[in-house]
Amino acid sequence: MYQKILVALENSRADETLLPHIGELAKLHGSELLLVHVADGFVARNYEQLKLAESQEMKDDLAYLENSAGTLRARGLTVDTFLALGDPAEGILKAAEDRQCDLIAMTAHGHRLLGDLLYGSTINEVRHKAQVPVLLVRAGK
Repeated sequence: MYQKILVALENSRADETLLPHIGELAKLHGSELLLVHVADGFVARNYEQLKLAESQEMKDDLAYLENSAGTLRARGLTVDTFLALGDPAEGILKAAEDRQCDLIAMTAHGHRLLGDLLYGSTINEVRHKAQVPVLLVRAGK
């Protein structure tokens, strides 16, 4: 059913909740995984326009993606990685479309009221604009 699953990683402890779920789902469906993180610091947001050098944030994010992919590959899964730059929601949506993913998986943090306004904007934008199903996994405490 799901041939390619985009897994939006935050480079935080929340990923520890998401990855086991998605690993099992990928095994059940024989899915490929695309691990995506969106670097959104100043350098990442202006990388192309200002012809900036890769920031330490971007290097760390790439290493995190490869480390996460290695763990999943050791379980026999097919995994690719992609570091997007700029706005997180836009990066996730563009990667899903460009790489022809048929499911987007993300973590939800369960914020309420003000927290939703401050932290839930990526999920809201992705779920409203995605052309494929979005799976939300509640982040562990």
